[in-house]
Amino acid sequence: MSPAPPEAELTAGLGESKSLWDAIIAEFSTAQEWKRYSQKDPWSLRVFRGKRTIVWLSPREGWFQAGIILGDKAIQAAREGKPSLRLRKLIDEAPRYAEGTGLRIEVKNARDLVLVRKLVEIKIAH
Repeated sequence: MSPAPPEAELTAGLGESKSLWDAIIAEFSTAQEWKRYSQKDPWSLRVFRGKRTIVWLSPREGWFQAGIILGDKAIQAAREGKPSLRLRKLIDEAPRYAEGTGLRIEVKNARDLVLVRKLVEIKIAH
């Protein structure tokens, strides 16, 4: 586990999207783990609910990326739930891994946060 970035650095980097970042953590996290995977993307926050990884959050300049891996049942539920065009496109273009389908969402505004919440809720339910 890597040490967390300084809070002031995270806040300055995320800018206005910091409130969106905080909302995801407050709503879904029971535990968190900071990691460094590379110098290009130095920080990544793994958000847990219990022992289960729910979402990865990666800070960028003025926004952040949310990464969610959905299993087959969750993907099926997302498709059956009358998904928006944006969600259908995300699912259709997402890479498939052994552990599931990897969705990445750029979170820059409240509309993006709504999509992340929906996906996290689907993940938790399945």
